[in-house]
Amino acid sequence: MSENKVKKKFVFPSAYTVLVLVMIFAAVLTYIVPAGAYSTLAYDSDNDVFVVTTPKGNTTEYPAVQETLDNFGINAKVENFVNGSIYRPMSIEGTYELVDQNGQGIFQVIRAPISGIYECVEIMVFIFMIGGMIAIVNHIGVFNSGISELARISKGHEKIIIAVVCFLIAMGGTTFGMAEETVAFYPILIPVFMKAGYDAMTGVAAIYLGSCVGCMFSTVNPFSVVIASNAAGITFGDGLAARVIGLIVGILITIGYLFKYGAKIKKDPTKSVMWEQHEELEEFFGVHGDKTDVTSSDTKMQAKDKIILTFFFVTFVVMVYGVVKLGWWFAEMSMLFLVSSIIIGVIGRVPESKFTEVFIQGASDFVGVALVCGCARAVNILLENGYISGTLLHTMSGWVQGMNPILFLIVLTVIFIILGFFVNSSSGLAMLSIPIMAPLADAVGLPRELVVSAYVYGLNIIGLITPTGLILAILQLCKVTYDKWLKWVWPLLVMWIGLAVVMLIVEMQMAA
Repeated sequence: MSENKVKKKFVFPSAYTVLVLVMIFAAVLTYIVPAGAYSTLAYDSDNDVFVVTTPKGNTTEYPAVQETLDNFGINAKVENFVNGSIYRPMSIEGTYELVDQNGQGIFQVIRAPISGIYECVEIMVFIFMIGGMIAIVNHIGVFNSGISELARISKGHEKIIIAVVCFLIAMGGTTFGMAEETVAFYPILIPVFMKAGYDAMTGVAAIYLGSCVGCMFSTVNPFSVVIASNAAGITFGDGLAARVIGLIVGILITIGYLFKYGAKIKKDPTKSVMWEQHEELEEFFGVHGDKTDVTSSDTKMQAKDKIILTFFFVTFVVMVYGVVKLGWWFAEMSMLFLVSSIIIGVIGRVPESKFTEVFIQGASDFVGVALVCGCARAVNILLENGYISGTLLHTMSGWVQGMNPILFLIVLTVIFIILGFFVNSSSGLAMLSIPIMAPLADAVGLPRELVVSAYVYGLNIIGLITPTGLILAILQLCKVTYDKWLKWVWPLLVMWIGLAVVMLIVEMQMAA
């Protein structure tokens, strides 16, 4: 063998390959795990009736009154169905039954990502609009001067950027479940972190961890803690004080973790987990030159630049207001970014033909991110079509029956972590599991709000790393590989698990 022959270095597979492997794993499970499901109850607003669907697909209508819910052992209030607070079919305790095995073969595995893309069209369009808008702002050339100005202002106090970004995103997570909406922030804020002397991982983590820790300790998030509390027959105010305490502690731990890493790489940039890619990332995010020198070579902000950047960030304020107060979702947010792009193009005097070219190019740069979202949904489709989610829930609910209360809480959190890997949807997991798990708390003498807390903790802990969630799309967007993220985040993951257990015990003592 030639001495000059260089041994090939292992390259971690792309996000798409990771998702394909997870899809294959899910498909194999549909042959191994017995197929089964629970009957579900849903509200038909058109006919003002409850519709109960059995695992075999038979449906029966019942009057939309409280007595119907009581007869099925569902502790939720009928008004929560009528006013739309509970909008997904709810599992009915004690109705689990085996169904015919429906293994997902090669054809189903190939079709699943296509079906996932169809189901994720709204978020994909939203991602395209974000890409187009960012491309227009970059074309006008105001980002570089704006980033330099922010870095200049924060010179010597760069930690403030980490703390403020993480805290504000966490507030969005705890109040309205800010997650997919953060996609717009990464291409904007990561150059800020890099210009301040940090690396791309710091920027990714400050935003993503802020979202996760906020959602983990949800206070009034309607898509998780509110809908789960309604399903458990309690109010979201039950257990709220403990979750507020957990939110404060969780944010402090997370920011502290980011501070420690940030200080290490500012002292020695080669300690960055992204060091091998630093030139590629600097080119990709448009951060050039000496990042510690923010006073000389960068273009000063002009009046037009300030107007465009102000309007740009006002767009995000309007987006948050629309989601929280006006009930907006991806269609409305996409409209907002499209209109804002046009207005920014007019202010920046971008010719119509050039605007179209740049906007389309910007949207096309985000195609990979959008496709990852659709492929992640494919895993859930395989599990749903294979009828094994219900079996997993039924099996795991048997694990905790009759346990010691503290052991019950620990195992329950682990169960929600496992279920969250396969069903990484806050409302979907709540409607699948809470009606089954909440009554188990009664059996061991614990208040039901502890089940709700275990659910939000487990779901968002696994959300840090599960390929079926948002993380792979974010990493694809930011040119960060999955293995680097796992290596970086696992110590914090362990800390979050410990914090969750401690907070459940604290909540149990507070409720005693």
